[in-house]
Order: sequence, then structure tokens, then C-alpha cells
Amino acid sequence: MKNKKWLFWVITVVITLASVYYQRTTGPTYPLKGKAIIGGETISYSLLRSYGGPDNAEISINEPGGKVSGTFSYRRYKSHDDWTVVPMVHQGGKLVAYIPHQPPAGKVMYDITLTDGTSTVKLSEEPVVLRFKGHVPAGVLIPHIILMFLAVLLSTRTGIEALFNGENTFRLALATTVSLAIGGLILGPMVQKHAFDAYWTGWPFKGIFSFGDMTDNKTAVAAIAWFVALYQTRKNPPAKAWVIAASIIMMLVYLIPHSMFGSEIDHTALPK
Repeated sequence: MKNKKWLFWVITVVITLASVYYQRTTGPTYPLKGKAIIGGETISYSLLRSYGGPDNAEISINEPGGKVSGTFSYRRYKSHDDWTVVPMVHQGGKLVAYIPHQPPAGKVMYDITLTDGTSTVKLSEEPVVLRFKGHVPAGVLIPHIILMFLAVLLSTRTGIEALFNGENTFRLALATTVSLAIGGLILGPMVQKHAFDAYWTGWPFKGIFSFGDMTDNKTAVAAIAWFVALYQTRKNPPAKAWVIAASIIMMLVYLIPHSMFGSEIDHTALPK
């Protein structure tokens, strides 16, 4: 029995780490990485798509040779602004440009074009979109991240328990629900408030026909699924299908890239 439990935990950890890795490499806020070949050089880049500092956002590319120059173009996302075009500056072995600071949830789209005098390379087919956010205190952010990771871990483990064993299903379901409730429904809105000056921007507060922030929606769907599963398991312990369904729902909603359809300012809708 002990060997079986260890096996269940190993499977749980592998699945959870794989989902976390997927989250870290997808979504619209993680850096856009790639390589460009120009002037006989291979230039690796990592372009920012999220910024939480109080100052202008620095966009930089490693270019120690000093043979390549860059042109930086930017404008506010969802605006009627004209493009601002500036030359990138050689600074400490890098090509550097800055995006003027924006309020929380303000987005700026930008393009970078490199040239060695004879050939030209554009780093991305479509403009890169960077979202500004406010500072989130570590005392709020770290517990939120830990509890959300724990909720995904326990959700997977509870689903496996219900599917293959079942002895500790209710206890694990309770731990999953509590972790999700505190991490997602209490600390989550606090993080959102610090970052984007709004506690909740998902369904249903955006209206019946507007889904709003997908991260908030994912949390709501997962929480509802686990509250129902916990209630059903408490009421009828052999009814483990609810727990298995909640575990699957949790995994599916968290496979949606993080911050998809996140908070943003639509400058075209604001009064001039």
C-alpha cells in the first residue's frame, strides 16, 4: 500500500511539474524568445511582454560586436496613436530602447528592426505587446503562487486517489478546495488589485456576454467544480466521479495559457 501511495505521488508531481512548465512557456506575458542571423552574427533575444517596475520599461538585445544597429517602433495598444520610431542605443554590449511607463493594465505594442548596413531583419512578424502592471508585495504574491501550485498538485493527487484507491478522497478533496479558495479566491484578487487596480475582472462582473479576464474565469470554474465535488463527496463518500471530474476540469482550465485575455486599457473607448 505504501509503495502504491508513493507511486501516486510520483505521478502527481510529474503531471504537475509538466503543467507548470507549460504555463511558464506559454501565455501572452512571458518573454518572446528567438534568434536572428545578421551580419554573420547570431543574435539571441528575449523580448519583454510584462513589466512591473515604476519606471520606463527597458527593451534590450545582446549585441556585443557593435556592428548591428536597431530601430525601435512603438505605440499604445488599442489606441489611435501614431507609431513612434527611435534608434536603439548601444549600451554595455546591448542594443537598448525604452517604453514610456504606463498605468497598470496599460499595454504598448512594439517592433524591432535590425540592420548591419546591407541586410535588414525584423525580429517578430507581428508587433510584440507588453503589459504594464503595478508592484505586488512579496507577502501577497509568494503565498498566492505557493497555494495555487499546491492546489493544482493536490487536485491531481485527489483525482488519482479517487480513480485508483479512494481511502483518503474526502480529506484530499478538502485540502484541495481550501488551497484553491485561499490562493485563488482570497489572495488572487489581492494580487489582481495590486497589479491592475481591480479585485476581479472576470465573469460574472464583466456582464453575461463578456467573459473578461481569463485568469479570473479559470479560477472561478475550478473553484465551483471543487466546491461541488467536496459537497458531493461529503454527502455520499462512494460518489467519487465528482472528484475525478473536478480534477480533470482543474487540469483543463489551467492548460489555458496564463493571463490570456488579461486586464487591459482600451484607449479607443476612452473620452479624448
